Amino acid sequence: MTKLSLGAHPYMLGFEQLERLLERSAKSGNEGYPPFNIEQTSANSYRITLAVAGFGEDDLSVAVEDRQLVIRGRQSDDTEERIFLHRGIAARQFQRSFVLADGVEVGTAVMENGLLHVDLTRAEPETVVQTIRIEKGSKS
Repeated sequence: MTKLSLGAHPYMLGFEQLERLLERSAKSGNEGYPPFNIEQTSANSYRITLAVAGFGEDDLSVAVEDRQLVIRGRQSDDTEERIFLHRGIAARQFQRSFVLADGVEVGTAVMENGLLHVDLTRAEPETVVQTIRIEKGSKS
């Protein structure tokens, strides 16, 4: 049995870009750090929350790149001045990427108690009905 891809399915026309987005998302290298939640806050809005304890606002960046929400964290290295007897809190950099559907816009990003909240909204799509005129073919 042949496995059909989304872009090759006979009833799914023009979805090749969606298939590429899914492949890119799977290969984005997102590990388990930092942990995050995604919640639906209303019918057309979402909130992504990342646990970024130890990071300050200046250590984080939030950007939209090629229809992806990209959140990066990089802490400054001040460990040369400090002597650790035990170091259990990782100070590593990270990058988290989330593919955004058409019509999803990034709103605000807020730091609160070691959590970074990023709010997203989705525009309500219009229902469009288009009637196509059928023309008579020419006789040869």
